[in-house]
Amino acid sequence: MSIKILGLDHIQICVPIGKETLARQFYLDVLNFIEIEKPDVLKKNGGFWCTSGEITLHIGVEEMRETISKRHPAFIISNLEEVRGILKSKGVLIQEETSIPGIERFSCFDPFHNRIEFLEKI
Repeated sequence: MSIKILGLDHIQICVPIGKETLARQFYLDVLNFIEIEKPDVLKKNGGFWCTSGEITLHIGVEEMRETISKRHPAFIISNLEEVRGILKSKGVLIQEETSIPGIERFSCFDPFHNRIEFLEKI
């Protein structure tokens, strides 16, 4: 018997307790995710859920220290240069990434130092 992964249900990242407003500004206003209702039994945990296309992103809250990590979601997009320009115009820090054959990509960071990769398959 073997494990067969069928797909991705959601991505969860965390932000510091009490910073949901700033997280909403970044994920909803800058990245254009749409907030969706969390189940009532989970609302007491704080945070929020949002969606874009087929991606569901869970923003949790926890005690955090700023750290450097390789963890990140990678979002496929079709207009890499336009997205780069939009993010730069909103003051979002861009990090260039090593080229991968057939893929153009860069990363940015949310206000809590979560790395977010954007990629376009060429």
